Amino acid sequence: MGLIVQKFGGSSVSDAEGIKRVARRIIDTKSKGHDVVVVVSAMGDTTDDLLDLAGQLTDDAPAREMDMLLSAGERISMSLLAMAINQFGEQAASFTGSQAGLITDSTHGKARIMEVSPQRVRRAIDRGFVAIVAGFQGMSKESKNITTMGRGGSDTTAVALAAALGADVCEIYTDVDGVYTADPRVVASAKKIEKITSEEMLEMAASGSKILHLRCVEYARRFGVPLHVRSSFSTNEGTWVLPDPEDKIKIQEGEPLEQPIISGVAHDHSEAKVTIIGVPDIPGKAAQIFGVIAAAQANIDMIVQNISTRGSGATDISFTLPMTETKHVLEALNTAKPEIGFEDIEHNDEVGKLSLIGAGMRSNPGVSFTFFEALHRAGVNVDMISTSEIRISVVTDADKLNDAVRAIHTAFDLDTDVEATVYGGTGR
Repeated sequence: MGLIVQKFGGSSVSDAEGIKRVARRIIDTKSKGHDVVVVVSAMGDTTDDLLDLAGQLTDDAPAREMDMLLSAGERISMSLLAMAINQFGEQAASFTGSQAGLITDSTHGKARIMEVSPQRVRRAIDRGFVAIVAGFQGMSKESKNITTMGRGGSDTTAVALAAALGADVCEIYTDVDGVYTADPRVVASAKKIEKITSEEMLEMAASGSKILHLRCVEYARRFGVPLHVRSSFSTNEGTWVLPDPEDKIKIQEGEPLEQPIISGVAHDHSEAKVTIIGVPDIPGKAAQIFGVIAAAQANIDMIVQNISTRGSGATDISFTLPMTETKHVLEALNTAKPEIGFEDIEHNDEVGKLSLIGAGMRSNPGVSFTFFEALHRAGVNVDMISTSEIRISVVTDADKLNDAVRAIHTAFDLDTDVEATVYGGTGR
């Protein structure tokens, strides 16, 4: 008997039949003697629909009100799932993020977890109830307002509860059978990864792989929470994301010690590219620019600096950021233009990021050559390049991105003869 935290995404609870299927799965887990805590996302594309609705009313909604609006989606899911479980003969109680003890900072839309005090959840499971928690949301420690954690925040909620409750495992249910070597929606021959280290999963999440949210992986790694990524549509074994060697999780006897160098390919359509042209090539200008961006609370990914196209004594600085944050960053930079002294700004929303992830990138010759040769053969031009110990990332045209993913996946012998199953979801 153990404690299992289960997280179900929006595609798993997209309609009444999906909710019933999830309820039966939870009851089956409980019937095996486990205590169960469940975290749910909003139904289907509810969050996107709410965003679209708000956009029809205003271009500049107050952040507090947006959090109040978007937190409604998960509350709908949790209550309906509790009803279904009760209807099937088990006891269930639903909790909002604040009721479950998720205490955050005051940053609306991007709140960070400060404390987790799940006393009410613990009391519920001690009484034999299934505790169902609304993901993605919490309450500000200072203002006592409802906050949301950003897209994918339900994953983070689940891991945070697993860590605080001392759960044996955190199961992340989605619409595919686990983590694949590439998005199976793009590469049908992608191979399911049986086990992957927290570090490699961190890089895949950071590079656009949508199967797990970056913050979720970071949290799990920090607190040593093992993750099991699997499908709510099948009973197949999924992908285990294991903490680092210094954590308590050990490799079982008989498992291979040598792992493939290349873990998988990730891509991201949600980023934009911004180029600041004609920046004075003197110390301190980059700090000014990124100080302005930081004040706008935007997250920067890749950065490249080149000699300016506008002549000597100047430089061009390009960077990528989430498309949703482009407007605020451009406004902030244009406001600071006289102080910084640059000439112009260009931005491009029609870009995509491709990343190759795996251990030993720098210690194994030929990886970079194979990578760029595959892009060359596929006719894919590269705008930006970024590397790390376990990652090579490039930015290219959005309309070439899927071709690039398939080319890289094949070049590194990640294809299989078995077509991956996608049970549902849009990949939004």
